[in-house]
Amino acid sequence: MNDSQYQEGPQSVKSDDKEYVMGLEKGLAVIEAFGINKGPLTLTQASEITGHTKAAVRRSLLTLCKLGYAVQAGRYFRLAPRSLRLGHAYVASDPLAKVAQPILEMTSERTQESSSIAVLDSQDAVFIARSTHRRSLSSGLGVGARLPAYCSATGRVLLSEKDPSEVEFILNRMSRPTLTPHTQTRVQSVLDEISLVQTRGYSINDEELELGLRSIAVPIRNGQGELIAAMSLSVSTSRMTRQEVVDRLLPELENARRNFATIL
Repeated sequence: MNDSQYQEGPQSVKSDDKEYVMGLEKGLAVIEAFGINKGPLTLTQASEITGHTKAAVRRSLLTLCKLGYAVQAGRYFRLAPRSLRLGHAYVASDPLAKVAQPILEMTSERTQESSSIAVLDSQDAVFIARSTHRRSLSSGLGVGARLPAYCSATGRVLLSEKDPSEVEFILNRMSRPTLTPHTQTRVQSVLDEISLVQTRGYSINDEELELGLRSIAVPIRNGQGELIAAMSLSVSTSRMTRQEVVDRLLPELENARRNFATIL
């Protein structure tokens, strides 16, 4: 396996590329628009989110309805259960997702905390496997959930081996909202946190995403030493201090990382 499987985002396409199917691009953009809107869409909303014309969006939505991937109720469209096949196809076919689950479950059993594997998708860390041992503040997060890379432990790990100028470019073009009073939003502050991953081998998030939640993440590499994912453990601040997170959870993550190295 190599990290070319985990692209940051869509590759640039020349307008004269004869192999490129514009209709497919528009259809996929419409599907993604439901996730951005977090609810049903009207034609106008879908057009505004995707940047495509209402006529193009209408054709895409009606095609999705005919194929069973979406349904229409008056002015509103929503995705149908059949659309879950798209996400499942990735999880079912990706080698990393396949081998991750038993390792995550073993780690969660040993630590009694929630564990996750994430890959980078543009500006987000996306969970491709997750195991939750006990109820926690992050229990609502599941496979497919996205966390902003600038303020998540997994995201900072995934950005840590990119050229600093590229990371700075990514940070400058993305929104960096203050999610809690502890969220680092200044570009230089985030760059400093990312650079620490190189020196200490892990990233820790201390209530930057959610009050009362700490996370620690380490890089996952394949047999060639290439960074392909990040693994994290999350814990309530009431159960562990920051130092306890490092002392107690980092060794478990290191053990899991070694297990991945023998498989990937």
